[in-house]
Amino acid sequence: MSHQTQFKALVDWLQGAITRQERFTLSYNAEASDFIRFNHARVRQAGHVQQASVYFKLIEDGRHADLNLTLSGDAAVDRQRLGEALDQLRETLALLPADPYLLLNDDAWHSCNIQDVPLPDSAHVVELIAQLSEGLDLVGIYAAGPIYRGFASSSGALGWHQANSFNFDWSLFHENGQAVKANYAGHEWSDEAFAKRLALAREQLTFLGQPSHTLVPGQYRAYLAPAALEEVLSMLCWGGFSAQSLADKTSPLQRLYDGQTELNPLVSLDEHVSGSLSPAFSGEGYPRSDLSLVVAGAARDRLIDSRSAAEYGLTANGAGWGESPSALSMKGGSLALDDVLRALGTGLYISNLWYLNFSDRTAGRITGMTRFATFWVEDGKIKAPVSTMRFDDSIFSLLGESLEQLTRERELLLSASTYSQRQTASNLLPGALVSRLTLTL
Repeated sequence: MSHQTQFKALVDWLQGAITRQERFTLSYNAEASDFIRFNHARVRQAGHVQQASVYFKLIEDGRHADLNLTLSGDAAVDRQRLGEALDQLRETLALLPADPYLLLNDDAWHSCNIQDVPLPDSAHVVELIAQLSEGLDLVGIYAAGPIYRGFASSSGALGWHQANSFNFDWSLFHENGQAVKANYAGHEWSDEAFAKRLALAREQLTFLGQPSHTLVPGQYRAYLAPAALEEVLSMLCWGGFSAQSLADKTSPLQRLYDGQTELNPLVSLDEHVSGSLSPAFSGEGYPRSDLSLVVAGAARDRLIDSRSAAEYGLTANGAGWGESPSALSMKGGSLALDDVLRALGTGLYISNLWYLNFSDRTAGRITGMTRFATFWVEDGKIKAPVSTMRFDDSIFSLLGESLEQLTRERELLLSASTYSQRQTASNLLPGALVSRLTLTL
């Protein structure tokens, strides 16, 4: 029985099991994933995970309760578990007050998106990784396989999403303990593209054996590679586009959405659900479509879940819990990737950032550390690695007056999180050349 058929059977059974006063929503999450762990460029652990679960919410008279069920794949057993869950939730509902911010979607919408581009054979991937990383201390994990998401409600809504993807997250370690971190992810595997990505990491590794270039605190010209820019934008996604955060004035982009300032006209950010790993419906039962969050530096759409819609009189647009983007796409610029060092001239080439946090949230100010292959560049050539440094700067500077160019090429960065299950979040980002980045220590 296919995952889609299994889900539909549970929905049909539940439709016949509830009373006229009861309503339900049912979300389905499943995967069939290969996980392969590498150390010293050799396979140290390999496994395959198949799992499926449903998130079941029962509603009556404004009261609601929910629970998560792991499915066995046996239709009879899973129906029995769902029936027991129904009884348990009925008992729980009797003890709960009505929720004033419960806003259900009564539309009987239908959505089906199946992305079944064939994935490479894992044995082929392992062989290629071993061949290209010969002689290197490569540490990483490869995860690949289909991810399934479904939603149904007692109102007749039915959504199905299936997408194949791979994600190879790895580091190359130098004998001195320094490392180059890299990633290759997407829907369609290319031996050539992976070889090019690994060759770049290998080239950067050779510079890590040189004496470090010492920097004093100050402002430096810098290039943020897509992985570094992702860390910066992830901070913006922490309430930046949230209707609730904007309403209670805690958004790091408050000044942008209040019209007090703008970002650089080069900056355009979308929640680009179409064609992404993320399903075109939320776990609350609202269809999702593409949103223009920032257009040419100016604020546009915001992410609105059902509770914010109920509290602030807005229209829900399918945002999930936390109202953060799950398919963020940033428009590229005109800078060719091969011309990055020349355009940088003298300054910092930053491959990754880490340990970011807000130093002044309402002012959009963030702090963090450089890490993994940060280099000092002179006259368009890498000269030496740079020791770990702390930066503290404003979003409105990095993506505002300090932003000079964005790369034409963009990199797809998939979530590497496997906590409880593989995630569907993604970022499609260019690299960013900035005229100044403030290092504090």
